[in-house]
Amino acid sequence: MTELAGAAGYLLEAGLLKRARRSGWWIAGIRDPESIAEHSWRAALTGMVLASLEGADPARTAMLCILHDTPETRIGDIPKIGHHYLDATDPETIVADQTAECPDPVAGTIRDAIAEFEAGETAEAQCAKDADKLECLIQAVEYRHQGVATVGRWIDSSLAALKTDAARELAQEVLEANPLAWEQVRARPSG
Repeated sequence: MTELAGAAGYLLEAGLLKRARRSGWWIAGIRDPESIAEHSWRAALTGMVLASLEGADPARTAMLCILHDTPETRIGDIPKIGHHYLDATDPETIVADQTAECPDPVAGTIRDAIAEFEAGETAEAQCAKDADKLECLIQAVEYRHQGVATVGRWIDSSLAALKTDAARELAQEVLEANPLAWEQVRARPSG
C-alpha cells in the first residue's frame, strides 16, 4: 500500500455521492431527485457567488460547500423529519474515519474544512451554510416550475434559514425569476 492509497480510497468513497439521492425530496413526491453530489456542486457555485458578494473568500467557501455533505457516504442523506428519530454521529467523527488512511495534509485539509463548516463561525462557513440552504430553495423553485406543488415548505424553511444579506436578496431574485430566463440572455458584442 502506497502513501496515496488512503487518498484514493477517500476519492472512491466520495463517488458514492454521485449515486446517493437527496432523500428529503421523496417526501415532496419527487421520484428521481438530484444526487447529493449534484446538490453539493451547485451549493459550491452558490457559495462562490455569495462569498463574492459578502467579501468572503469564494474559493474557501466553495471548498466548504463541496465537502459539507461528504459524511453522508457513511450515514446517507437523512431527511429533516428523520433527525427527530435518529441520532447520527457528528460529521467531524465521520470525516476522521473517512480520512484516517489519507496523508496528513489531505486529512487535515478535509477535517479542518468540515470543522469550519460545522462551527459556522467564519464568513466563509456562514456563506457556505447559506449556500446549502439557498441551493435547496433554488432546487425547490425548479421543481415547482416543473409542476410539483408540494415544495412550498422547502422554499419557506430554506428562506427562513438564510443569514447573510446577499443570500436573502438572491433568494428573492430566485423566487421571482423564471428558471428558463437565462436562455434568453446573450452577450453583446464589444466594439
